[in-house]
Amino acid sequence: MRKICAVTSSRADYGIMSRLLRMLSEDAEIDFRLLVTGTHLSDKFGLTYSEIKEPIEEKIDIGIDGPPSHALAKAVEKFSDAFLRLRPDILLLLGDRYEIMGVAQAAMLNNIPIAHLYGGDTTEGAIDEAVRHSITKMSHLHFVSCDAYRRRVIQLGESPERVFNFGALGVENAKKVPLLEKKELEKSLGFSFGRRNLLVTFHPATLEGNAGGQFAELLAALDSFENCKIILTCPNSDEGNEEIFSLISDFEKGSKNVKVYGSLGLKRYLSCMRYVDAVVGNSSSGIYEAPSFGIPTVNIGGRQRGRIQAESIINCRPDRREIVKALQKAYKSDFSGVKNPYEGENTALNIFRTLKSFKLDGIINKKFYDIS
Repeated sequence: MRKICAVTSSRADYGIMSRLLRMLSEDAEIDFRLLVTGTHLSDKFGLTYSEIKEPIEEKIDIGIDGPPSHALAKAVEKFSDAFLRLRPDILLLLGDRYEIMGVAQAAMLNNIPIAHLYGGDTTEGAIDEAVRHSITKMSHLHFVSCDAYRRRVIQLGESPERVFNFGALGVENAKKVPLLEKKELEKSLGFSFGRRNLLVTFHPATLEGNAGGQFAELLAALDSFENCKIILTCPNSDEGNEEIFSLISDFEKGSKNVKVYGSLGLKRYLSCMRYVDAVVGNSSSGIYEAPSFGIPTVNIGGRQRGRIQAESIINCRPDRREIVKALQKAYKSDFSGVKNPYEGENTALNIFRTLKSFKLDGIINKKFYDIS
């Protein structure tokens, strides 16, 4: 029986992987173990481990509220202990978070093969860029979200036979997760939609700095749309989030049209996309999932710069006047027929089947693949 371990460190990666994790946990021929860490275990970020539906093998607290370098170091130490106990045949990781790099380092040093979701992206405004490519080089199976990213992973020296493009799990979630009807969603949120509605998420752009200043420009722009209802979700744990949290608190107190949520969960978040006019901020969900709903994304600043984008993405600098212009363009444009470049066929099922059946003998030994 193949033992597959997966790690989730946030509401975001769990939401993306949730259907795949369910497939793994429900298969009688797989010994599946789920390890939970990161913001899932933080009061500040809503203790979101309670939203996880699969059995949790272990909760591993790495002190995510402290300095990122400390959390990464603790992740290496504590996950090394966990992997020595569990000895999985393969480890499933998603993304580009610094704590996930610590998990990958622990696995690498214990000769545990890694299956990595979503290498090959590039995000020029955040340290995620370097983290993502580092995890790629520590990994042995690669699941990417489009052909351009598959080529990039191969360009990094990974063997083509180990790099699979089945599309993005988040896009498949947007198509397959049963969404809430409007009245049901409003009741769950304690929020009433208006004539105009926006879904806003803004994270620190870690290579740009000035997270508070950038977010203040966004809030000033939103203030000029007086009759707009705003669903605002809190930032992640990256450095600079304290300034954003403080500004969110003041903004919510000063406006009757704003409702703030620490975590919406996958179903409510996607359901919100169904009923809002646009996604605003710098979250990857505006790049990946929003186009599948035929709504525009006002993408602010450089955090997502470099990612392949649908025609519905409206980019602007973190300047209130530019953000207002971008919002005005969003309201004047029709993106109902836009093509999402991250859409695949049977994404979760194809990843599941590969994880279950790919031959692991000798997989830990990699040769650098040179492009001829």
